[in-house]
Amino acid sequence: MSYTKLTYTLADQVAVVTMADEATMNAASLEMMGDLALAVEQASDEARALVLTGAGRGFCSGANLNNTGPHAARAREGKFDAGRALDTHYNPLITSLRNLPIPFVTAVNGAAAGVGCSFALMGDLIIAGESAYFLQAFRRIGLVPDGGSSYLLPRMIGRARAMEMMLLGEKLPARTALEWGLINRCVPDADLMPTALTFAKELAQGPRSLAMIRRLTWESLDSHFQEQLKLEREIQRDAGRTGDFAEGVAAFLQKRKAAFKGG
Repeated sequence: MSYTKLTYTLADQVAVVTMADEATMNAASLEMMGDLALAVEQASDEARALVLTGAGRGFCSGANLNNTGPHAARAREGKFDAGRALDTHYNPLITSLRNLPIPFVTAVNGAAAGVGCSFALMGDLIIAGESAYFLQAFRRIGLVPDGGSSYLLPRMIGRARAMEMMLLGEKLPARTALEWGLINRCVPDADLMPTALTFAKELAQGPRSLAMIRRLTWESLDSHFQEQLKLEREIQRDAGRTGDFAEGVAAFLQKRKAAFKGG
């Protein structure tokens, strides 16, 4: 498949998607969103883990505002719908990342701003380079957090810190993000991709139940306790019918490492 705003590679059953529009620091243009949607679909079909990162100095600088100037007059007249692209492009992509059938790692380099911050925080494992930072930039242009930010942040770091990020719009350095529990690892910039790939390869070699674990975790954010117990029971039934479960038990009894196939 051919892409214009990103690169896609597949090795060791790990798909690496690199947003590649360095002139805009990988701004999330509608063209970029189209490419990402197709790349996520491709990875779902042929990989067992996905890594998302950005080329050059930044992960993603947020929505591309270069073409929004003409909308200013319409905004003053109350005729501009700033949420339309969320319906058509951004929210479908965020939803597809939430529902991925494979584990998902984000490797955050430089700026993860605006909706780019949302992309970064959607990772099952979030690895950031020391120079990375997370920025809720919406207040700077008179808009509100989107891309799921207002859902993710309070659940990941609590209401007070989420409010601080969204209301003040200050850069949150990777080291602070680690202290707040927003990310999993903060590593030297040179170690970012090697670390992310190490995790992704480990996940790619895991059982099919990893996808079920990520589904349970996402569902738990909105489920009541008894609902979650019921869902665990249902998904455990499905996990117990996989070839990976049979292999895992056989490997345990034979005292060897399991060779999971993802089936």
